[in-house]
Amino acid sequence: MLELKPKPPVKWAGGKARLIPQFEPLFPKKKYGLYIEPFVGGGAVFFHLLPPEAILLDNNDELINFYLVVRDNLDELLNDLKKHKNTPEYYYSVRALDPEHLSPVERASRFLYLNKTGYNGLWRVNSRGKHNVPFGRYKNPKIVDETNLRLVRGALSHARVIGADFSRALDFARGDAFVYLDPPYYPVSDTANFTGYTSDAFGIDDQKHLAEVFRELDKRGCLVMLSNSDTPFIRELYSGYDIQVVYARRAINCRPERRGPITELVIRNYR
Repeated sequence: MLELKPKPPVKWAGGKARLIPQFEPLFPKKKYGLYIEPFVGGGAVFFHLLPPEAILLDNNDELINFYLVVRDNLDELLNDLKKHKNTPEYYYSVRALDPEHLSPVERASRFLYLNKTGYNGLWRVNSRGKHNVPFGRYKNPKIVDETNLRLVRGALSHARVIGADFSRALDFARGDAFVYLDPPYYPVSDTANFTGYTSDAFGIDDQKHLAEVFRELDKRGCLVMLSNSDTPFIRELYSGYDIQVVYARRAINCRPERRGPITELVIRNYR
């Protein structure tokens, strides 16, 4: 009997669930002892690989709190999730709540509810850090997926979950580590940039800093794999490393005709 694997518990812009079949031959063949993911997001790669030891990082406080609550207080979260209603009036009342004034469980419950019922499953904040996605008008969104959340908790029981910048990966880097980097992508056009996970934009200087971290992880003997957009800038930034092309379908776009397949890059320091 095949062991059930958890699915990503939240929908995340740029999520990699659909790319796993293309990633499979690109993952390291060499055995590794520690898995590090500095932009964990929806965690599709982590939940697929199910490593025995992991460091998961993200600078989105709401996301990190959610994962910590799933790991440490799942029964309380499941109980709290049952109170939510799929109506626009209720949605906007929950969206207006200040998460800083909620308990960790209530905050995680609000986060998951908004993710499951907001338009296009999108998590986006404005420059003041306020969630600003409109009501999604889904007929029957699955707000409480207890079976999957229990599988997610099992996977997270082997992980350290830390709210931090991607450069913190260097604090944990060691020779037997595999590091997967999935940053906000460098824009392929002037109108294609999505940086709304947090109120801090991920700009060109951040991309250059990330490339420096990539090279430092390489020097320390880590196996490193990175996803990014297929642009001349990214190809030049990682010239000298193994560059593979994969085909992704972008699901988060207000215009359906712009959700077609596009090329993305997978950059590795190994073959």
